Amino acid sequence: MEGSGDAMEGKSRGNGGIHILNMNDQSNANKRFGPGWLPSLKVGFMMTTALFLILLLPLQAARAAEVNRERIPLQPIIDNAAPGAVIQLQAGIYSGPAVIEKPLSLIGDAAVTIINEQDKAAIFIQADDVKLRGFTMEHHGGQPTAAVHITGSNNEISELTIHTEGAGLLLRDAASAVLRHNTIEWAGASTASSTQKGNGIDLLNSDNSRIEGNHIQGVLDGIYLENSRNARVQDNRLLRTRYGIHCMYIDGSSVLNNTGEENMTGGMIMGVKNTIVTGNTFRKQSTNVHSQGILLYDVHQSEITSNTVEGNRVGMNIAESSNNEIRDNDVTRNFVGIQMVLAEGNTFTQNRFVSNVIDASAMDSKANKMKGNYWDSFQGLDVNQDGMSELSYAINPFYEQLISRNAAYQLFFQSPGMVFLSDLHSEGKGSWTTDETPQIRIGEEHTGAAAADGHTRSGLVGLLGLLLVGLSAGTMIYMGVWRK
Repeated sequence: MEGSGDAMEGKSRGNGGIHILNMNDQSNANKRFGPGWLPSLKVGFMMTTALFLILLLPLQAARAAEVNRERIPLQPIIDNAAPGAVIQLQAGIYSGPAVIEKPLSLIGDAAVTIINEQDKAAIFIQADDVKLRGFTMEHHGGQPTAAVHITGSNNEISELTIHTEGAGLLLRDAASAVLRHNTIEWAGASTASSTQKGNGIDLLNSDNSRIEGNHIQGVLDGIYLENSRNARVQDNRLLRTRYGIHCMYIDGSSVLNNTGEENMTGGMIMGVKNTIVTGNTFRKQSTNVHSQGILLYDVHQSEITSNTVEGNRVGMNIAESSNNEIRDNDVTRNFVGIQMVLAEGNTFTQNRFVSNVIDASAMDSKANKMKGNYWDSFQGLDVNQDGMSELSYAINPFYEQLISRNAAYQLFFQSPGMVFLSDLHSEGKGSWTTDETPQIRIGEEHTGAAAADGHTRSGLVGLLGLLLVGLSAGTMIYMGVWRK
């Protein structure tokens, strides 16, 4: 029995490296430390923990007070300044919101941050001739509030870095504004819906404004203009928005040398006339079935020249638009190069269409003139060596109609069989979109990209041909030899 007791004691003392106190241990501990040693130990531990927490509370309160002291209220600084004053903000963290009701300049640098956590504009400019420059803004007020809201005229906002959970710069009835070299980024949740986001720069009824050199990403629309005429939108970069540039009713305006990537639509121009859209580059607008590089809707008597639309679902979408000049554009590697719907009397000249799945598409469109464009899918005949083909290029809609019925046929793009079937299809040729005198070659400044695309396409077609030949040979060997 004694041996059995020792075994029982051993089992109770150890189990997988964990020591378990048995009755003999408890008895020995009571003899050594007294019968109340365990409750006393628990009480001591609780008292020590409570004392530690009590000592920690003042430290936390002091830290909170320190943070609050670091945030300098901005409104009193503005209120104490005389009209026309130049306020040079010292390094630190300032708290909004603030209202500016007199002309002045508010200047800072990267060491100056204005934080606003209220559902109001961080800075609301109600006066004329106000300048903001150089500092960082963190606007945590949601849509529809903005980091900077402007209702005065002749104001200049430059070199700000804005992280916003609403809009960036919001102008209402604010004429002759200058908005330049600002960085505006969405700071809310990456899963936020479009209704939760504001626009990067948003103008309504604000004529004669200049929007130049801004970098905008992640917001709803990068730059939105409505009823704001004679605006100049130039050298801006727009990433991952719905519409990079969204313009409505901006007669007499210019959209120049802007760059957009990974937006749903690069530039949407709507309801305008006498407007210039020149030198813009819109790439990789393909995240949505309606994605396009440039969308012209209800646009008239305007110039669309020297733009690059590359890698989009639709390069240019021209809808219900008339009498526009569309010239010298690079339309490259889009699923559809140019798409026309109810477009009339537009002129297309000297454009370059390279490596598009469908060069051009037209629906219910008439009297559009195409002349002197380059189409890499066209093999013409230049008898007099003037660089123009004596044969016209009628764009065959067979492939477009085929894939509209079954998208899987996209796999056979430019395959020998598909080209053969397209050549057989000639029904309604008189109504096809036709370039009367297409270019045979393009200028040296464009030949590099075209050649690279041509080599890529030729390589893919050649590889596909080799695979088909190999498959055919294997089939014949199997059928003619193996079965014998």
